[in-house]
Amino acid sequence: MILGTASHVGKSLLTAGLGRIFSDDGICVAPFKAQNMSLNSAATPDGREIGRAQALQAEACRVVPCAEMNPILIKPMSDTASQVVLLGRVWGQVTASDYHLRRVEDLFPVVVESYRKLASRHELMLLEGAGSPAEINLRKHDIVNMRMAHAADAQCLLVGDIDRGGVFASLVGTLELLEPEDRARIRGFAINKFRGDVGLLWPGVETIEKRLGIPCVGVVPYLRDLGLEEEDGVALEDRRRAWPDRSLSLERPLRIGVVALPHMANFTDFDALAAEPAASVAFLEDPADVALADFLILPGTKQTLDDLAWLRERGFARATEEYAGPIIGICGGFQMLGLSIDDPAGVESDGLPRRMEGLCKLPVRTTMRGEKTVRRATGTTTMWDAPPFTGYEIHMGETTGEQCVADVRGRVWGTYIHGLFDDDAFRHSFLRFARASCGLEPARSFASVTAAREARIDRWAGHLRQSLDMKLIRAWVGL
Repeated sequence: MILGTASHVGKSLLTAGLGRIFSDDGICVAPFKAQNMSLNSAATPDGREIGRAQALQAEACRVVPCAEMNPILIKPMSDTASQVVLLGRVWGQVTASDYHLRRVEDLFPVVVESYRKLASRHELMLLEGAGSPAEINLRKHDIVNMRMAHAADAQCLLVGDIDRGGVFASLVGTLELLEPEDRARIRGFAINKFRGDVGLLWPGVETIEKRLGIPCVGVVPYLRDLGLEEEDGVALEDRRRAWPDRSLSLERPLRIGVVALPHMANFTDFDALAAEPAASVAFLEDPADVALADFLILPGTKQTLDDLAWLRERGFARATEEYAGPIIGICGGFQMLGLSIDDPAGVESDGLPRRMEGLCKLPVRTTMRGEKTVRRATGTTTMWDAPPFTGYEIHMGETTGEQCVADVRGRVWGTYIHGLFDDDAFRHSFLRFARASCGLEPARSFASVTAAREARIDRWAGHLRQSLDMKLIRAWVGL
């Protein structure tokens, strides 16, 4: 089990990398995360919803993703309430206090059964914790860290992020706050995202080894341009907030502006675009930046009505109305571009009107439904000569209107499909179309994100194999 001293220390990617290492060694391995809190999710082949990180981990392990790999997915709706997805289906909406004090005890048997079902089919299970196992205020009802470690009889690796500072204190503090029976499961620690001369770090490592009485399994150097998505909302902070190139050159990158909605979901939709040398993606927080975009995107959101109200309050609605360039709406952003959004059952409109006028850019209307649509999807566009695209749908609403959802000039278009830019061929054709539409010179080169994805996972696994004491890790699990 991979545990962390905090969120965003690298647990998800370490789990993925270890999965690829063990898979390369001929071991049938699968990932598991009992409970995940994230607005980035993926659709399994059988139409279930899981955390995007677990889908990546399954890919790294070379196994088909399934709901049992992430039996509980929590999707925040506000600071105090969330939607709970159980085994890939919407289970209900709960407050944070109700969930932690009551619901987790009802759901933990489902979690354990999911784990046992997966474990019966695989030689090795790689569990991922959440946040820190030392959140003592939540320990009594925690089902994703130490309770799950005991249920699975897992050997635990504790990971600290030196890039954030205070790594030695966080390692010691985490172990000090654990109960003796929990601390006994921590077999070693690793330091992630190291930059610099490891020789200068090692005296501190040796001191911590003596202090904790457990070995350092490795120091993982920071790996630039990894190109593998992260699930945590903290990862959004690392994404560009402005365009570095604001020149008027016709050879400059295409400026793509993604409105940074408060409840933005699946922001990884744009990672492949951001990897393109011919494009520059920025997540916009200031309405004044909208006018600078060559293409404007309204992304997916967990709270469409909340974020539609936010667009109006912050001035983004007016900026969008005045914007003369092309606009793309994805999922919740697509819904906002329509004429209206109705929520008769109060699926999303707690404290809000049950009906809101949209931005009136597309002749469609959306009605929120209690049943969530989750499925893989393929499609085509007739707006330019483009190959078919593939992706997935995850949404609560049903939208009706023109079958070809674009205005007559093709200036505004919408789709429910997440991940349509992940496919190299479709993304390259979009960039050719978009650059030509904006009067820019053709792209000189393109990124091969899809073709390079396996190589990226292999590169990360090779990096970990060199950085970690895999012989020691294998001994922990009896391999």
